[in-house]
Parts: sequence; C-alpha cells; structure tokens
Amino acid sequence: MLCFSSSVRLTSSLRRYIGVQRLPNSCPLLQQPRHSSTAVNKSTASYSYVIVGAGSAGCVLANRLAENASDSVLLLEAGPKDKQLGSTRLSWKIHMPAALTYNLCDDKYNWFYHTLPQAHMDGRVMYWPRGRVWGGSSSLNAMVYIRGHAEDYNRWQSEGAEGWGYDHCLPYFRKAQTHELGADRYRGDDGPLHVTRGKTSHPLHHTFIEAGQQAGYPFTDDMNGFQQEGVGWMDMTIHRGSHMECVFADKEVILSGGAINSPQLLLLSGVGNADELRKHDIPVIQHLPGVGCNLQDHLEIYVQHRCTQPITLYKAQKPFHMVKIGLEWLSRFTGYGATAHLESGGFIRSHPGVPHPDIQFHFLPSQVIDHGRVKSKIEAFQVHVGPMRSTSVGWLKLKSRDPFAHPIIQPNYLSTDTDMLEFRECIKLTREIFAQKAFDPFRGPEVQPGPAVQSDAEIDAFVRQKADSAYHPSCSCKMGSASDSRAVVDPALRVFGLQGLRVVDASVMPSMLSGNLNAPTIMIAEKAADAIKGIPCLHDPGVPVYRPTTLETQR
Repeated sequence: MLCFSSSVRLTSSLRRYIGVQRLPNSCPLLQQPRHSSTAVNKSTASYSYVIVGAGSAGCVLANRLAENASDSVLLLEAGPKDKQLGSTRLSWKIHMPAALTYNLCDDKYNWFYHTLPQAHMDGRVMYWPRGRVWGGSSSLNAMVYIRGHAEDYNRWQSEGAEGWGYDHCLPYFRKAQTHELGADRYRGDDGPLHVTRGKTSHPLHHTFIEAGQQAGYPFTDDMNGFQQEGVGWMDMTIHRGSHMECVFADKEVILSGGAINSPQLLLLSGVGNADELRKHDIPVIQHLPGVGCNLQDHLEIYVQHRCTQPITLYKAQKPFHMVKIGLEWLSRFTGYGATAHLESGGFIRSHPGVPHPDIQFHFLPSQVIDHGRVKSKIEAFQVHVGPMRSTSVGWLKLKSRDPFAHPIIQPNYLSTDTDMLEFRECIKLTREIFAQKAFDPFRGPEVQPGPAVQSDAEIDAFVRQKADSAYHPSCSCKMGSASDSRAVVDPALRVFGLQGLRVVDASVMPSMLSGNLNAPTIMIAEKAADAIKGIPCLHDPGVPVYRPTTLETQR
C-alpha cells in the first residue's frame, strides 16, 4: 500500500497498479533536475514526498521539490521509461516530434481509454489516448505550447480559486520557460522548458496566415503574450528536436496522474462520493462528491481540402521518404522529423459580444484520418477547429474496485444547444478562410465536410459523425472554495478533509481553458511547488492584455 501522514492511507490495490521509480534522471519534458534527491534507507521505504504520475505536472514537481537537499522525492509511474538504454534515438517513437501518431495508435505508452457511447453523437464511442510513460501525455501530444487567455485565469479566481488570477499565474509561465525569442513581460528565458517556433517555413502555413488576414482577422506575433486573438505562428515545446513495493511519505503524497487517473486513484482509495464507493465495497475515507465530476474536454473537427500542388506531407508518409526523414532526425535531430507540423494556427471569436476568442485553429499541411490510424491517400491539407469553452460537462466513475479496470468515462459531448451552435460557426468560419485568395493556387475540392454539407442540419449531422476529442480532459478534481460542493481541492491544491494529500495536474482546473493544456499544467505544477515549499506566491499585477476595440462585430 501507499501510505502518507498518520490519518490517511491509500488503498493497497495501488501496489498492483503503480510502478515505482526513483526521481528520473531525465524526462522528455524537462532537463535533469538541478539537485538530486536525498538518499533514503531502502529498508524504511520512506520519502519526504511521493508523487504519483510522471507526466508534465509530476516531472515539474519532482524537479522543484528535489531542489531542497534535505528532502527526498519518489516519483511513481505506471508506464515504462521514455528511453531505451538511456538513448532518445532508440525511443524515437516518443522523441521524434513527427512520430506522434505512432503512440496514439497502440497501447505500449498509452492508456487507450474510451468513453461511453455518446447520445448526442450518434451513439459513437470516443477514443481518449492518454500517456502511460515517463512524460505522460506530453510524450504523446503534438507539443503545441498554448497558455490560454488571461481571462480564463481571472474566471478561475471568480469561481473560487483564490490566488489563481492571471497576475498570479503569468510569473509561473515565465519561470518554467526558456523561449528561443528571449525574455519579455510575457516570456521567460531561464526555465527548464524550451519553447521554440516551427522551422519548416512550409508555404501552406504562410498561406493559412495570409488567408486569415484576408478574412479580416489580425496577425498576432505571440498568441501567448499580449494578444491571443488572431492568426500567426504557434509556440512549440520542441528542443533539438518497475517494481512494486510499499512506500510512505513523511510530508505529502501528491497525485499527478491527470484528469482520468487522479480521480480514479482517489476513488479507489475511498475518497469520493460515499454512495458510489459503497457500491464497490470500498471503505469511505472521505466523502467528496465532486471527485470525478465536472469532467470537461475540447472537442474538435477537421475541415479538409485536396491540394492541387504536391507540397503537402503526403509524400513524406511514403516508406522511402520516411526512412530518409528518420535518418536525418536520428543523425542531426533536424528536418521534417523534428516538428509535429502544427506550426500555424489562430484564435477567433465566434459571434459579436464574445469578449475573447472561443474558437481555435490548428493548421496542418496534411490529412489526418481517425487519429492517424488510417493512412491518407491524397495530397491534402486541413484545419483542426473547435470551440474552446464548451458548456457540456461530464463525469468519471469506477467500473469496479479493480485498479486495472478502466473507469467509466462520460464526457456528455454536444449535450447543449450552445455547443452545437458553436460548431456550426466553426465550420462556416473555417470555410470562409479557405475561400480566401491566398489559397487559390492550392485549393482543390473540399474533402470534408464536402460540398453536399451546406445546411445547418447537414452541418450538425457531420459534426455528430466526425468530431473527436482534442485530447484535453480536465477539471475532474475541481479547485474551489470549501462552500463549493463540487470542489475537491482548495486553492493550495490540498484535498478537502485530508492531511498530507494534494492533487497537482489538469484535473484541478475549475473550468476549461481557451487553448491546449500542457503549458497550463506545467504552470500549475510550478505554482504548486512554491506552495508546498512555503515560498510566497509570485505576483505580477497590471500586465497589459489585448481587448477588442468593440464587441459589436465578430472580428
């Protein structure tokens, strides 16, 4: 079993569930910790901190907590190491940015979750890949670095997450980051996470940005800085390209398993809705009905066109070219293998009156079918597009007390009229951008949705049939005030009613952010590390943020 404090004990089933690893020498997310953890007598199996989950948040916490030489840190991960024989090249499926679809298609490094059939999506069972490896889902994702909008964090503050407004979060984004463009009011240059811009300069990325401006959207030179709204270049986290045992924590246990595993571990350990726990004969340690509730995710859809010129990534996916690309990456960490190719995109507002962007674009000079599990057969390009603050809210429950059994996942996609209306606008506004003059030399027939899909009813049917998860589950262990019946942790990320237990990952987000979740998750861990060590929270008031001159128009 995994034990912490004198008053709380996690279920003994964790012995079968979690692999034990000492603080890793490297994670795909971070450089090596600048301080080593203190050696611990193996016979006692006792550590200052036990961190469950070596994903983005867990790696950041381990790195920061190990800076104190008097503390020892144990990092637990259910999956394998991210390297073979200490080599990134031998683990190229994880470390080569262009190889991301390989790990989405098998379960070696992937939990391979699926949802319940979705009532508002023609009964489809949705695929939810999540990382089961050192680095967690950061070892599977496209490495796009997006922080969300300043108002997301101010909304968190208003929802009961005291001290999590933008002026308290921005300093931790900077602290975690070394941006290749250097430091400014928004960017950092001394953190462990290297952030870069795409290097391919592909003509279709330039075309997308030009078409967005022709459609009336501004160019933004930093989506994570002063102005999120507009089209421009994406930041990316690309830089040069177990045994089972009983362990104890003298100070704290920190769950960093993510939006699925953290609530699952709490429930297996008797922390959650008491009635649900009793159904599985799990002794109730703490009645917290919010555990697993408030589950949220981004849903997205692909709008695709044939390309009239042979300049997409179609040829690069042929065996001969794949070998060439792989050899260049293996030898120099450069070339088409050194990018995930989602190098441009944008953020726009769906309607007049919307205060900040609620639709996100990722442009890709290629075609993706079924999460990459089906190979493309044509020269094509696409935009991944979806609403960022959907109103559908789901839940997660245990299937059984067996820790190997996947939990029941119910995201309740498209369960509100607002969400369907926003998706209609996503399709219409994307088509408008693709219709601009900049795409004239490249635009072939629309592949998806296709020319037969025009009416609102036809668009709605297409969305129900083709929309998929953007792989951003969150909010299932909500942070909030003690008066909030759905809150699981307080603003210091301590689990209500228990001592020595925190949750630090995307599950603690009170509500969905306007963008990808990896960068915010790293920020959460940086901020939590200061709280755990008793360091006063960083604060940078008065940072200027772009606001539209009028809300009477959509752009």
